[in-house]
Amino acid sequence: MSKALHTGKPSWLKTPISSGSVYYDVKKDLRKRSLVTVCEEAKCPNIGECWSKRTATFMVLGDVCTRACRFCNVKTGNPQGKVNINEPYEVAASVKAMKLSYVVLTMVDRDDLGDGGSHHVIEVVSQIRRENPEILVEVLAGDFAGDMSAIEGLLGAKIQVYAHNIETVSRLSPRVRDGRAHYDTSLKILQYAKKHSATDVLTKSSMMLGLGEANEEVKQTMIDLRTVGCDLLTLGQYMRPSKRHLSVKEWVTPTMFDSYARMAKSLGFKEVMSHPLARSSYKAKDLYQNAIKALS
Repeated sequence: MSKALHTGKPSWLKTPISSGSVYYDVKKDLRKRSLVTVCEEAKCPNIGECWSKRTATFMVLGDVCTRACRFCNVKTGNPQGKVNINEPYEVAASVKAMKLSYVVLTMVDRDDLGDGGSHHVIEVVSQIRRENPEILVEVLAGDFAGDMSAIEGLLGAKIQVYAHNIETVSRLSPRVRDGRAHYDTSLKILQYAKKHSATDVLTKSSMMLGLGEANEEVKQTMIDLRTVGCDLLTLGQYMRPSKRHLSVKEWVTPTMFDSYARMAKSLGFKEVMSHPLARSSYKAKDLYQNAIKALS
């Protein structure tokens, strides 16, 4: 992997300041409905681009996660079983107001709930479909503490993409992720989702680079993901949200991201998004549609 200075972000990671009438309209609608987006919570660098195109990733089950991954900017704590029962209706109304044709839902981990929050997520998907029958839905789910029945429930909600992030290579996983998250569990979840889904449902995962992984480890993770049938892959640069989080070990160059994209395609991924600024749901609709076209 190419080496670069660790001090200060390189030019290819600089993005314009978020602005524009559509951006502020989206922000106003989200605030009015008290909705949470991972775009804001995770300090995504693409927020201006996506919101200006009326694209947002809704984060359901609140803004407090019971996990404490060392890369993530989402607040950590114990929500004590609290769930906003109006959230499914508010999310569905916002999706309709934004005139979305493709929506991405993600979630905080909710180990304080017996089902990990799966039934709430299912209700969000169901309500979105009631209001927007033709919409395509991607769910970026947690691990539900390895409860496979939660995965079955989500697949039964008629989604198009089941996503679950592996996050990093096996060696770094215990240091990067919360102690309750496991590399092998993530692979089992993706394998189960692929095996028990309809033939037109795609599975998806994402990795952060720049945490100290070696090239061969990245390749092995890709192989592991393909072995369990993962269809879609996104690769992006890890950027430290604050001094409390893991430091960046390396700024991976755009050229190296291109190389990884070729590697992933050669291993059989249906579609790949590999770019320093790519995040799990970046250009999710394009990724899905390109994969479907390739399969048809």
